[in-house]
Amino acid sequence: MGRILGRVFILLLLIAILAGGGLVWFDYLNVIDAKAVLAPVYRLIGLSPRSQEPAGEGEFISLDAERLAVRLEALELRNMEMEKQEQEITSRQGEIEQMAQELEERQKALDERENSFNAMVEDAEIRSRNVEQNARYLNGMPPDQAVRIIIAMSDQDAIDVLRKTEEIAQAEGTSSIVSYWMSLMPPERAAELQRKMAGRPSLRE
Repeated sequence: MGRILGRVFILLLLIAILAGGGLVWFDYLNVIDAKAVLAPVYRLIGLSPRSQEPAGEGEFISLDAERLAVRLEALELRNMEMEKQEQEITSRQGEIEQMAQELEERQKALDERENSFNAMVEDAEIRSRNVEQNARYLNGMPPDQAVRIIIAMSDQDAIDVLRKTEEIAQAEGTSSIVSYWMSLMPPERAAELQRKMAGRPSLRE
């Protein structure tokens, strides 16, 4: 039992010596600052404690300048990044505005085409109603009077009225008077109208 205690004591003593030696060595290498702890030990064994030379004012100024330079560099990088992002946002905004303008122009062109088409359809419907009304008026007149009016029309107007008269007669199940009107016209005009009626589409088409 005594031998075991002796070994334990020796091991603890070695550990303490190694720890103290390591502390002194690391303090000597300035890895750690243990001068305040080791000062009583130095005095106990008759040695003057080591003292760390205070940093000069120039070193503090140098450290402050270095820190300031690092902060300025970080701020400059941040500023450059923000400027780059701002340029990208401005460029993207310009692209979006250009796309919006193009879409607006396309929409305007489509609206104009739609309005033009609607106007054409409306004009065609109005003309069709007018032609039908004229055809009914002429159909109710004496044939010779109706023929005089038809002869005074342009070829296209006359053709539209004649075709509409035939359509009305077919829809109502009555006989068409168009052939009789044609017989009352001058032969040259009747032949010209018949030729054009055979080659041109009707107003409804």
